[in-house]
Amino acid sequence: VVLLMGVLLPGLVHARLAEAGRDFLLVGAPTDEPTPHRGCTPAMLAGPREQVEVPAPPGGWSGQPQALDVFNVFAGEVRVQHGDREICGNMHDARTRDSRFRAGIGLVAVPPAGSHEPFLVSWQTPLKTRWVPTLRLGAPSPVQQNDTARLLMRAACIAVAIALALSALMAFLTTRDRSFLVYVAGTTVLVLWQAILGGLSGYPEPWLPVGERGAWWLLSLTAATQALVLPALWRLNGGDRVWPRSRPLQATVLWGLVALAVLVPWLRWEQLAWVAQGLQVTYLLGCGLALLMGVWARWRGDRWSQAGLAALAPMLVLIIADACRAEWLVEYRVEALQLAVTWLLMMAAYAMNQRLGRLRQQRDELRQLAETDGLTGLPNRRAGLQQLARHLAQVDRERGPLVIGFLDIDLFKDINDRHGHAVGDQVLVAVARALRTAVRSQDEVVRMGGEEFLLLMPGMPR
Repeated sequence: VVLLMGVLLPGLVHARLAEAGRDFLLVGAPTDEPTPHRGCTPAMLAGPREQVEVPAPPGGWSGQPQALDVFNVFAGEVRVQHGDREICGNMHDARTRDSRFRAGIGLVAVPPAGSHEPFLVSWQTPLKTRWVPTLRLGAPSPVQQNDTARLLMRAACIAVAIALALSALMAFLTTRDRSFLVYVAGTTVLVLWQAILGGLSGYPEPWLPVGERGAWWLLSLTAATQALVLPALWRLNGGDRVWPRSRPLQATVLWGLVALAVLVPWLRWEQLAWVAQGLQVTYLLGCGLALLMGVWARWRGDRWSQAGLAALAPMLVLIIADACRAEWLVEYRVEALQLAVTWLLMMAAYAMNQRLGRLRQQRDELRQLAETDGLTGLPNRRAGLQQLARHLAQVDRERGPLVIGFLDIDLFKDINDRHGHAVGDQVLVAVARALRTAVRSQDEVVRMGGEEFLLLMPGMPR
């Protein structure tokens, strides 16, 4: 009803208002609202900042439009200026940015032909030395297309994480296995972390109260993310199976990082750099220990650790690329981190589904043992009485015929006394096989106990 009233009803109203015979639909209305443009104020540019000039080519600007896009800025205001044009934008509030750029803060200017006036760009000093912004200069169309591709990649990673969380929630409602609920909670934290990291927390309007405290939000959620990711990597790589006594250490690391995540919002700006470096060390140490454990577990024949090594692979690639100062990582750091985290979530979901499959297999095996006669392979008395009750209920509903046969083997005690119980067991197996082959596929043959058998033949006339 809500869907019909909120979505379909407005469309029907518009259709009724449309002119007869018109083959297009015009929505919206004229406006006198000016294009949003926010100038820079001294308060926005306060604090430690860095500035760079993007110079004109040796022969001067060509006179064609030039687009400059600034991205991978995780906190604070970005200022882009050329001549008398100036814009300040915040990654966590899309309303402050040029509407042609969504993954970064961009400006399109038309420098006079032959002019050498540079673009000026400034940003808040990053907390980590190698986490520098990337500036892309070029014609407006390709620069905007690159910006849109980044937005789509960031949104797609979040969409995949949400889909995995919903799937795990459905699995929890079906199985009541609390590990799926833990997965949902962890995925929710990772979605929020990705939203802060990629600036989607402010798109199309701010839906998280980040404001000017983007660095605090990012570090707090990074600590919470590590509290989930590092124990998950350890377990996926066989840490619990190879070293069961590591669970208290895992709990210490988890709660220590959670406590740090709670403490971060109360820290001063100068202290955030130390937290960032500490989180970098714990991340590298956790990934290294998980790798060693995964290799050790795989060498010992633990095939389940393959999922852990697969989940760890993209993170190791990023660590090596960061150590080598790879240019592609500086340019696409946000997308690379989101892809690595999304891959980890997929591997964790795979491992949980494998675990669920093993539990179901064990349950089916136990049920099979509980309802099957071990000697003849026929359903036992417990299963036979359940089937009899089901057939009788069906007869009451449909009024169809049902033949019930209750058989036993004559003089079976004499067979056991004369030839021994081993021969008696062979007779039971032979009789069970004869009865099974003598009836239809929809009929049931049950061993009730001893030498007694029950036959259920639904639909069989008298």
